This record gives sequence, C-alpha cells and structure tokens, in this order.
Amino acid sequence: MRNTNIVKKANKYSIKEAAKIIRLGGIVAFPTETVYGLGANALDPVAVGKIFEIKKRPSFDPLIVHISSLKDLPKLAHATKLSKKIAAKFWPGPLTIVLPKKQLVPDLVTSGLNTIAIRMPDNKIALKIISESKVPIAAPSANKFGHLSPTKPEHILKNLKGINLIIDGGKTKIGLESTIITLKGNICKILRPGAITKDDLKHSFPQIRFSEFKRKKIISPGILKSHYAPKKPLLIINKKNKNKIEREKSALISFSGKDIIGYKKVIFLTKNGNLLEYASKLFSTLHKLEKENIDWIVVEPVPKKGIGIAIMDRLEKASFKG
Repeated sequence: MRNTNIVKKANKYSIKEAAKIIRLGGIVAFPTETVYGLGANALDPVAVGKIFEIKKRPSFDPLIVHISSLKDLPKLAHATKLSKKIAAKFWPGPLTIVLPKKQLVPDLVTSGLNTIAIRMPDNKIALKIISESKVPIAAPSANKFGHLSPTKPEHILKNLKGINLIIDGGKTKIGLESTIITLKGNICKILRPGAITKDDLKHSFPQIRFSEFKRKKIISPGILKSHYAPKKPLLIINKKNKNKIEREKSALISFSGKDIIGYKKVIFLTKNGNLLEYASKLFSTLHKLEKENIDWIVVEPVPKKGIGIAIMDRLEKASFKG
C-alpha cells in the first residue's frame, strides 16, 4: 500500500480521474457538505475492504452509501412512500436514511445487516464524482476510526495512507457528519443527530412520530459511545469538574465568554452564539489544538437546540473514556 501523495484541486479533469479510480476499484477522498469522505465503489467488496483497512475500521461498523440521483434509491434499498418523500425533501443534503437493503449491496458495506444507510450529498464535487463513476459510492469520513473527522484535505494527509487520490474542494460547509434516521411506518428514530434536526423533520412531515433510539447494537455508523476523539484529551466543563481544571495547561473553547481567566489559550468559534458557525469550525479547531503545547482541550457546553444537539453529541463522544 503506497502513501497518499496526490492531491488535486477539483476540476472536470480531476473529477473524471477520481471517477475512473472508483470504477477500477481504487480509493478516493472527496469533499461533501458535511466532512470529507473516503470513497470506493459500494458494489465492489474488494474495494470496500480497502476502506476498512485504510481507516483501521472494525467490520461491525457499517458504511454510508452515497448516490447522485433519487432514481438510484430503489436500486439499492426497499424504500417506503414516506422515506421517498423525506428523501425528495431533504436530498441532496446532510440526511442519511437507514432502509432495508437490496440483494446487490455487499454484506461488507452493511456489516452483515439487512439494512443500508444511504444519502445524497449536497456538494457539487461529490455529486459529479458519483455521477461520473456510474456506481454508488461507499464513503465513511476520511479519518482513522474513532478519531476527528476531516474538514480539509490536510487533515486527511496527516492521518491516512493508501489513498489513490484526494480531491481538494476546500473547507467543508457544515463541518459535522450527517443526521442518520431509521423509519418504521411513520415512527422515526434519530440514530445520530446532525444539521437536519428533529424540528426540521417534524415541520415538513407532521405525521411523523418520534421514538427514542436506545443503543443496543450497531445498526448504523456514528453510534458508538466513543468517537470523533482528538489526540489530546477533551473535557466538557460541568459543575463537578470546573474547579479542578488545570487552566494553565489547558486550551478553552468558550461559548459564552464567561469564566475564561487563567487558561493557556481561549478560543471562540462564534462571537454571536451562531451554532451553525460553531459547528463548521469545531473539528478544524480540534485538529489545530492537537498540535498545541497543552495537556487538555476544555470545552464549554453549547445549548442543546438545533444543531447544538449534534455538536454536544460529538463532544460527548470525543470525551468518552469508557
């Protein structure tokens, strides 16, 4: 397996090259609106196996399959009327739907489950690569398993080897992974929160009833208790630990601007409480803090509303110690 040494700016030539690599069983990292994905032909088990090898990802953790057209949904999944309507409303966009899979989808993609996690990304580069390759693309985040997701090409270069091509589309827009839902009739469970929120779904489809997801087994990506972790330990401030923090050895990501004295470094991801802005900068900031001469990354909680629910989900998983 050779080192990654080819990064190309996104243009019609690099997109054609990326699509050809995918068709021939290679691996391409490319931007989506959420984070960078590590893509392979979803219908080629050998190619999909390379994703697991490069990421050091356990085979029990299924992948998300990306498509470029709503017409591709029934080719890969048994979609209900409601799931088709939800897809038509929110695709292309940061929403993954878990549905019963069709037989042509390899078991490796779904970790042996009879369901497939599927979405259509809202990124022109990603859509062109998928369309040009003429195959669905299995693409988890382009990072080592359990570590920070990449929002820029340099985040991939520092952590992964064995990728045939990285398409540079600049910084990703949203900065957090997609919302993942499962549907049974009109009962919806949010398996992983993201930019598409419960309120968004409820507003567009008032007939949906929500049921709490209880994590008993792995039925989709992104639901492990420990995930998205930086190389430096991350601590979320709470009443029990706030007076025990070694501030002179810590960097603080502040939201309110309160109680910031004494920290070695203080960072604001938004100055006006904009949670979308905060989300878009979170992973890239954590990547930077990995290089800082600090012992701890300390984070002030953000309000659990809108995308703030997804932000706190990522922070809680990044700080989980088991």
